[in-house]
Order: sequence, then structure tokens, then C-alpha cells
Amino acid sequence: MTDTGQLTEEEGRYLLSVARKTIELKISNLEAQVEFDSFDSNKFSEKRGTFVTLTIDDGLRGCIGNIIPQESLLDGVKANAINAAFCDPRFRPLSGKEWEKVKIEISILTDPKPLDYSNRKDLLEKMRQGTDGVILKKGYNQSTFLPQVWEQLPDKKEFLTHLCLKAGLDGHEWEKEKLEVLTYQVQAFEE
Repeated sequence: MTDTGQLTEEEGRYLLSVARKTIELKISNLEAQVEFDSFDSNKFSEKRGTFVTLTIDDGLRGCIGNIIPQESLLDGVKANAINAAFCDPRFRPLSGKEWEKVKIEISILTDPKPLDYSNRKDLLEKMRQGTDGVILKKGYNQSTFLPQVWEQLPDKKEFLTHLCLKAGLDGHEWEKEKLEVLTYQVQAFEE
């Protein structure tokens, strides 16, 4: 993560505990009855983009977030924890039995910046594997992959092909014409 405002490990662990407790309370139908332990950090009130990713046995179980900051960091983590667990359209709502096996990862995003490139070769050269999250846009179609996705798709061409497909475009759209591409970095914390 290249922007200032990085979180400490202690702050990251606290946000992981907030995400876990938020989901746990929703599963138990106790959301309104419990308050969180306080942790004093001015960073938690900053508006930041956040993603919450849930996995079971290293397989994706839910991932929801906001690229553009819409709420405070703390509120974003809570909302995206609930959304990743219960509202990701790729999965059914998380069950109590699954909950016992879930691992949580939180990604705190920098603000996206346009990636200026002249052609597909230039695009491939400028993308930084494992460092950049990538947003791809064409008209109303858009998609993003967090930098962590490079672990599953380390080939830049394959990465862009899957990103196009995720956006509802032809997989080779990135080779045919110049698309709007933005990049961002993340600071990730995982259990």
C-alpha cells in the first residue's frame, strides 16, 4: 500500500475482530444487543474503500466491498462483513455450520488512479503483478480484482481476460480496444 495512512497490525487485528463479531451477531440474531469494545484510532473514522473476503478451506466463500469510499473505515468493514457473508450473489447466505470454518481477510484500499497506457503491450508492461488491484471499465460494464487475485491468476493476459469476463465483456476485449483502466493498492489483514 503506497498511500499514507497505513494501519498498524493492532488496528488490523481489531478490524478483523469487528468483522468476525459482526457476522457472528447476525448469525445469532443479536446485532442490536451488543456493543463492540472500543479501540481509539482516528483512522477508523476516515472514509476508505474496503473489501471483506471470506474463505473456507482456501476456497472463496464471499467477497464484497466498496472501491470508492462511502462510509467510515469501521462502518465499511461492518457493512461489507455482513454483505460478504449473506449478500454475495454467487453464494447462498452463510450458515452457522459454515461459520465455524470461515477465515476472514480485510482489504483497505488506496484511492484508484487512472493507468495511462498507449496499447495492449504497454498495458501489460505497466500492470504490477501482486501489487496493483485493477479496475476495468467499458461503458456501463466494469469489474475489479484485488491484488490478491494475482495469486490465482499470475499471468497478466489471463488476469485481464478474466477481468473482462467478470465485467460481462468478451474475454479478449482488452486486446481489441483501449479500455479505461484504474489501479489501486491494498493493505490486507487476515486471520
